[in-house]
Amino acid sequence: METLAVIPIRTEEDIIIARKMGRELAQSLHFDSIDKARIVTAVSELARNIYRYAGDGHIQFEPLEEAWRVGLKIIAADNGPGIPDIQKALSPGYSTSGGLGAGIPGVKTMMDEFYIESHHNEGTKITAVKWQTIKEAKRLG
Repeated sequence: METLAVIPIRTEEDIIIARKMGRELAQSLHFDSIDKARIVTAVSELARNIYRYAGDGHIQFEPLEEAWRVGLKIIAADNGPGIPDIQKALSPGYSTSGGLGAGIPGVKTMMDEFYIESHHNEGTKITAVKWQTIKEAKRLG
């Protein structure tokens, strides 16, 4: 599996760069406008969490292709303090920073696949995938 891009996340500007890359890749993979918005929002939330809670990490993008669908895998990884209670963090409305608590639960809802690993003082890795069915017209065109 090839990696399309790895965007380091250390500053607020890096969040903007990661969002732009997510938008461009979703466009190049021919996602519709709703799924493009979902991808960009997920990237934004994941990058913002890296910046806010870990201070240093990256967003990685990988294309996926199966016989009848294509997708985009987004991996957000950091070496921060980890998430103390993953189940709580996945609960809508839960926030340790006084925010709305929509970040991680929102990403899980918007994407088709969602995996999270986190260990105390070792960091967090979130993998999210958005799929789309290959339309017959695209195959023939």
